[in-house]
Amino acid sequence: MPFDHNDHYHRLLLRTLATGRAGRTGGRALDVGCGTGRFARRLAAAGYTVDGIDPSAEVIAEARAAAAHGEGDGDGERANPRYRQADITTTELPAGHYDVISALASIHHVPFATVARLRDALAPGGTLVILGCAPESGPVDLLRSAVAVPVNAVARVAVWARDRATGRRAPAPSPVAEPTLPLPEIRRQAAVLLPGATVRRRLFWRYLLVYRHPSTPTGPLP
Repeated sequence: MPFDHNDHYHRLLLRTLATGRAGRTGGRALDVGCGTGRFARRLAAAGYTVDGIDPSAEVIAEARAAAAHGEGDGDGERANPRYRQADITTTELPAGHYDVISALASIHHVPFATVARLRDALAPGGTLVILGCAPESGPVDLLRSAVAVPVNAVARVAVWARDRATGRRAPAPSPVAEPTLPLPEIRRQAAVLLPGATVRRRLFWRYLLVYRHPSTPTGPLP
């Protein structure tokens, strides 16, 4: 019974991006670990020109197939979103290029220090949003998990009923990795690599990191 925790936060992420850009939309966006492209398409619908990258050839193929069936805009070099198979730890990113970078449940697949590469690819005034996964670490996390479990069960049934009624098929599964870096360590590293970033726990075993790139240079960062 599919209920995608990342999809649940799409509206929050879009509101966060709009708030960070004083309500402006449009510009260049990068969706890291784009999977089958659902959030990349939401960004494109909001007016962004989107590059979606993912290391899985299977999900990139499904993202492109969705675009070919009308869930995107155009094809080839003019496609929006434009998808490609790539490893974020090694692929070359243009410096100071993107107005928005998003990463949904993908950063725990790579060393957290990879966020420095994303930071450097942001244009002045750009925004990085990470919807991340971290292991539970303490009584507050356990209490939040206890609340999430029954809500998650109800949501799964609702999504299953909707998909059965509409004939919607489940997307191709993305690679799964257990998160290992606890939230206190994520906050510690973010304070060094992404000065001024906010990191907040959310329901459904996620955290939200938001970093606003300075509009003026502040000197070299790690």
